[in-house]
Amino acid sequence: MKPLVIPPAAQRDESARQLVSAWAAEKGLHCTLNIGLWHDSGRDEPASWGILLSDLARHAANALQEQYGLDSTDTLARIRQAFDMELSDPTSDTTGSFHHGHT
Repeated sequence: MKPLVIPPAAQRDESARQLVSAWAAEKGLHCTLNIGLWHDSGRDEPASWGILLSDLARHAANALQEQYGLDSTDTLARIRQAFDMELSDPTSDTTGSFHHGHT
C-alpha cells in the first residue's frame, strides 16, 4: 500500500477535512467519499462535487505539464472528453455501498 502525502496546508489547518480517497485495488476503483459536508454547511452538495471534480482535473493537467511537459490546455480537454464519455457509456459498473457518517 502506497498512500499519498497529506498536503502541508491540510496539515496546518485544524478545520481541514478529507473529501475523497481513491485507490486502485483488486483490479478496480475503491473510494471513500465525505458525503454531506457541504450540505451540512448549507451549500449545494451536487454542485460542490462538480467544482471539486473540475478542480481535480485542472490539478491533474497542471501536474502532467510539470512532470511530462504535456500542454495543460490539451490535457484538460482530453480529461473532459474521457469524463464525458465515461459518464455516457461507463467502462465498468459502479458497485459498493455507502456508509453514513462523516468526520
